[in-house]
Amino acid sequence: MADPAFGGIAVRNLYKIFGPNAAAHVEAVRNGMTKTELNAVHGHVLGLRDINIEIASGSIQVIMGLSGSGKSTLIRHINRLIDPTAGEVLVDGVDVVKMGAADLRTFRRHQTAMVFQKFALLPHRSVLDNTMFGLEIQGTERAQAREIAMRWLERVGLKGFENKYPNQLSGGMQQRVGLARALSNDAPVLLMDEAYSALDPLIRMDMQSVLLDIQAEIRKTIVFITHDLDEALRLGDRIVILRDGEVIQQGTSQDIVLRPADDYVASFVREVNRGRVVHVEAVMTPLRAAAGGGYTHGGRSIAANVTIEEALRLLVGVPEDEATVVDATGKPVGTVSFRQLAGAMVNAHDIAGQAGESRANVA
Repeated sequence: MADPAFGGIAVRNLYKIFGPNAAAHVEAVRNGMTKTELNAVHGHVLGLRDINIEIASGSIQVIMGLSGSGKSTLIRHINRLIDPTAGEVLVDGVDVVKMGAADLRTFRRHQTAMVFQKFALLPHRSVLDNTMFGLEIQGTERAQAREIAMRWLERVGLKGFENKYPNQLSGGMQQRVGLARALSNDAPVLLMDEAYSALDPLIRMDMQSVLLDIQAEIRKTIVFITHDLDEALRLGDRIVILRDGEVIQQGTSQDIVLRPADDYVASFVREVNRGRVVHVEAVMTPLRAAAGGGYTHGGRSIAANVTIEEALRLLVGVPEDEATVVDATGKPVGTVSFRQLAGAMVNAHDIAGQAGESRANVA
């Protein structure tokens, strides 16, 4: 379980410029100098521009974008594998940027763990010894380290493989070892940099399910980097989209799909299966309270926060074409029909319009 006292992560006014005299050009970038101009005029490369992100404790924050957008540069600032040119990175209220060498070493060992795209397993060590590696660095007694590592290997489905070596495992199995190793450290922050990008699609989906199942139990603060929108929408409590080192949009999956900030984001979400992302509350017809009375409902009820796809399954074969939408307390908040749900699967414009109407009526 996540430490209830852990305060999450805050990235504030973060800039990263690559080059021998980076600090001298921060003000020019603040004043609007573009990435192209910075490189052409000064021979420096803009990595990140004025990044501001708040990551809640116990949540999964996805950072996505195309190659070169700055997402891997950003995640490496959280454990200070990269030093910023300007700005703050607060983890549990402490600015990692200001840490001295000893404090930074302790922070990396106990506060964060990282899962890499290329697995980063030691080929001469068994699966068990790879999983124990972080605990050994922390100075954990071997018997205890072995017990912890075995528990996590079993949790990720690798019981019985502990004496194998990395070259005897498939890519998906190697990534499970990497995940077990990271979780064995019991750090409150888990950093995952394109962790599943090298995996085949089916194995990738399986690993996403493993992560979601484990997260439901342990509630770590996870920062997950990906270039795949479907993966981002499935995993992220919140999503940040980067382009050329800048935040283009951040919000929930609903925000990204229903209200893309610009054409760049709209191009990302155009082919998304909205039925698996959009919630019923964005499609429903909201209830308008009748004067002097409430609303009594019968028949089928559907929770407002289920997806359109789930709602369609619930209504298949039901005599009534319409269901009552209820909030978390069971209070009726709207109605939805099979026709509305089916239409919303394919018409993003209608969804966005209905979502705006729903919010206005609730307000």
